Order: sequence, then C-alpha cells, then structure tokens
Amino acid sequence: MSENILQLENITKSFDDTDVLKGLNLSVKHGEFVTLLGSSGCGKTTTLRIIAGLEMPDSGRVLLEGRDVTNTEPNKRDVNTVFQNYALFPHMNVAQNVAYSLRLKRKNKQYIEKELGGVLSLVQLKGYEKRMPSELSGGQMQRVAIARALVNKPCLLLLDEPLGALDLQLRRQMQMELKTLQKRLGIAFIYITHDQEEALNMSDRIVVMREGQFEQIGSPSQIYNYPRTSFVAQFVGNANIIRGTVLGQKDKMVSVRIGNTIVLTQSAGYHLKPDRDAVFAVRSEHIKLAHCTDEVNGLCARVTEKSIAGGMLRIVVKLKDERELTAARFGIDVEFDVGDLVSVSWDAVHAVPVDVEEVGHGGE
Repeated sequence: MSENILQLENITKSFDDTDVLKGLNLSVKHGEFVTLLGSSGCGKTTTLRIIAGLEMPDSGRVLLEGRDVTNTEPNKRDVNTVFQNYALFPHMNVAQNVAYSLRLKRKNKQYIEKELGGVLSLVQLKGYEKRMPSELSGGQMQRVAIARALVNKPCLLLLDEPLGALDLQLRRQMQMELKTLQKRLGIAFIYITHDQEEALNMSDRIVVMREGQFEQIGSPSQIYNYPRTSFVAQFVGNANIIRGTVLGQKDKMVSVRIGNTIVLTQSAGYHLKPDRDAVFAVRSEHIKLAHCTDEVNGLCARVTEKSIAGGMLRIVVKLKDERELTAARFGIDVEFDVGDLVSVSWDAVHAVPVDVEEVGHGGE
C-alpha cells in the first residue's frame, strides 16, 4: 500500500484566460488532517473538485493510494465530499438521507441498519432517525451530512467549508468534534476554509494558498511561528511586517538597522548578507511597549489607537517614518493612552525573516 493516500502532481487549471491553479504538488498521508487555507478566489474549491473528480485538470495527475485516478469518474473514486450547504434531501428523514447511497448500491436491509446505527452513534445522532431536515438545527444537519459521507467508508473525506453556515460558538464546538471524529476513524480529511482559527485548531498540516499556488505547507506551529513569506505572516495571525537593513549575523542572531535604531532578530536558518534589505515578521502579541521620553534613543512611536476584541487589547502605534505596528495582549487595562510616546521592542527569537530568496532551514 502506498504511504500516501493522495498525491497531486503538477496540477494546473484555467477557466477562459484565467490561470486558476498553477502547478500544484501535494502529498497527503493516511489518516492525516490537511487544511487548504486561503481567501476567496485562491483556488481552494477548484483543487477539491479536481480531487473529487468533479473538475478535470488541464495537466498533471491525481493519485489515490498510488493509483492514477485523474480520468476516473467521481462515483468510482473512494472519496466523499461534505459541502457547506449540507445538500440534504428535504423530503427524507435522517435515516433515509444517511442510508441513501447504500440503497443505491443495493445493500441488504441488515447491512444498512447496522451501518446506519454505527454512523449515527459516531456523530451523536442516535434517536434522530425519523427527524426531518426542517426539524434539525444547523449543527445537527451538518452531522447528518457528515454521517452520509462516512457511511460509505471512504479512504478520503473532502470537506468544503462545512462549518461556514454555523454561528461562532457552534462552529468552535464542531471544530473539536470533527477533529476527534477524524482521529477516531483514522480517515484522511482534506478540509477547506478561509478561517485561520479553524485551520490552526484542527489541522495536522496547513496548506496556505494564494492566487492558485501553495504559498507554504507546514504544521500549524510552523505556519504560525515560522512563516516563509510576509503574505503567510499577515494572513495567519496578522503579524507586523518590519523592514530594515542587515548589519551582520552571528550564530542564530542577526543585527538589523531600522531607521537610527539597531535591533536583533533570529536567522531562522537563513544566511542573511550584510547591507541587504531584510523583512521580518513579529506577531502582535510579541511586541513590547514601554513609556519613552526621548525620541532619539530606541525605536520610538506614538500610540494612535486602542481597541478591544475578544478579550484582547489592541494598541496601534506609529513610528517616526509613519509605519504602523500593532501590539496585542489579554485584558483591557493598560497604562498607555492615545498620543503617548512609547518605545517598541521585541525578543529577538520572535522576529522571523520572511520573503528570503535563499532556501532556509527555519521551522520545527
């Protein structure tokens, strides 16, 4: 048996004169939870549809368990898809919806009852067999859609923003349920979302997509702590992007000039050459602020904004060159007011070089 349940090899796709997918390569292992993360229009759903056989690539191959299925019909692939809109049959009850594909396959009554009971217990819907879709909550309808896909025992489950229609609290609850379910079943999941929190909470690996390409592939920790590009740094976690000039590098530390100030950053495995421009990402929670009375010494800025969201206090400061940085921390009390002069700093380990042309070794 192949080590990988799925392989995409140089997948391209165009619609009219627009290149939607630009040479995608990806391997997914058995039992792995992989999330395609990106904004609308980046190619996530097209990629999923090509894996499912609902779209044909212009070039490249799709391999399932080592077998080329690029030209195989959707119903002959051992893959099932869960969509955002659930797509339940409104005239069928829960049991009929879930068992529909088994009846199409002419499975006997005993087999259907056994599989139906097992999958409904798995998604915590035992006792809901006779409920109609109109009598279910959004979370319950989503569980029915998942049960209907799982009853076929696919080797790979595709989920296209399945929690997008749920409210925030239910969505977070379903995130944990889906992750637990996936680990219990040992089935590979490929999950689509534009929600970075979902991706970070649920995934074994995240594939960040941008304009039809894979910008970075890695574990949630790698994507968050070691973004390779400024796009990834800002898309996942809204990092501050800081530009400066490299002065020198020693071991794992790099000295950088930002205006008249010299700061330290980490190298993250890159070799950064002196006198070259450099770009670094620093997460807002790692930005330190202190009162400052001297505009000459240190990296000084003015507080321009304070706001609270989700228990986090967000403080925006503006440097002398008009660049803005954001600091964030839990709680709502802070000693800084709009207009205050503050010094800005961070620990070197929390400043990560991005957009480096050389191949580095940063990450886990």
